[in-house]
Amino acid sequence: MPQNNPKSGEIYRHFKNKMYQIIGIVTHSETREKMVCYQALYGDYGMYVRPYDMFISEVDHVKYPEVEQKYRFEYVGCAGEGAVATPRTLEHAAEPVTLEHATEPIHSPASEEKFDVPTILNKFLDTDDLEEKYQLVKMISEDDITEFLVDSMAVSLDIIIPEGKLIDRFDELKSALKTKAKYEADGIGSRLRR
Repeated sequence: MPQNNPKSGEIYRHFKNKMYQIIGIVTHSETREKMVCYQALYGDYGMYVRPYDMFISEVDHVKYPEVEQKYRFEYVGCAGEGAVATPRTLEHAAEPVTLEHATEPIHSPASEEKFDVPTILNKFLDTDDLEEKYQLVKMISEDDITEFLVDSMAVSLDIIIPEGKLIDRFDELKSALKTKAKYEADGIGSRLRR
């Protein structure tokens, strides 16, 4: 049962009505305590870690009598099931995210596959093909751009995108990626590294 056995990619709703995606189950290096690493699906997409037993525990209904949800984090679904919830626009980023606020999946015209922003980021980080990375970045709408997204992609490319307006930073990321992809396709990158 997913409720008491969180796995990577699963989506959970916190009892305060915010959505999170499981990144993985990890072990504290000193205490060997089992922990859950998870990422917010709202705002700046912050990442958190919480003791496993606390993550799967029930809500303290004495402390929070108004809460109807049984568990502190309640299973909603898996990313592949269309359960990922992301803010519709940057102006809504601070609002708690519910499935009613979820964006429609992004369609890839070439393959008609459905992607959401976290899935695009995961695919981006998983591939070494710069042209594929560029095609994934082109699928992201202006409304779905976040500082976390730009910074994560830039770090994975080993490039620095200076501070500034978010849309300008995203455009600079796309431009740098397009240039890197072109040099790789032309074989210039491998000749320069010799």
